[in-house]
Amino acid sequence: MPKHKPHKGLLKRIKVTKSGKVKARVANGSHLRSSKPADRIRAMRKARLITNKGLRKRMTKLLGRRIKSGREERHDRVVAGEKE
Repeated sequence: MPKHKPHKGLLKRIKVTKSGKVKARVANGSHLRSSKPADRIRAMRKARLITNKGLRKRMTKLLGRRIKSGREERHDRVVAGEKE
């Protein structure tokens, strides 16, 4: 039986945090910067959490592991009795 291997192209573009959330860079941040406002360029420096349900589902298949959203993480802490 063959092993499941994670998608190497996806692994190069994202970071899966310890809690299972996915961080990725913002699209359109590295080209045609002269026409974009400075505050938009500064905002694009930060990585974003992937919250789109369809993207998370696709990434779960490509990586072979479950991916959480920020909402699920907060829900798990509330159920466990921890404070935010």
